[in-house]
Amino acid sequence: QMQLVESGGGLVQAGGSLRLSCSASVATFGSYVMGWFRQAPGKEREFVATISAWSGGITDYADSVKGRFTISRDNAKNTVYLQMNSLKPEDTAVYYCAAATLRSRAASLYDYWGRGTQVTVSP
Repeated sequence: QMQLVESGGGLVQAGGSLRLSCSASVATFGSYVMGWFRQAPGKEREFVATISAWSGGITDYADSVKGRFTISRDNAKNTVYLQMNSLKPEDTAVYYCAAATLRSRAASLYDYWGRGTQVTVSP
């Protein structure tokens, strides 16, 4: 059973940056596809980014964050990151990391989830 713990959220002004981290509890972390999702108040959870297993050579981003966010992983540290630049108020949400065995944008295909970290972007 994998446990995921997110950190790095907070309050930032529009145009600023944050780096989210997600630490995993299993030694097999490298074998999992990792994803970031977010959920704003009153909205459904939406896909943000995903990174392939092992070397992380394949990444995918939602159009709304492409060019501003970067997903990466460090398998030696069992950690996946989300670097968020040029933040906008519409990026305000709870951000979740998740693990899957198949690369997908569909939240339903992710087997393990963290509890989330709040990101608030002020105008």
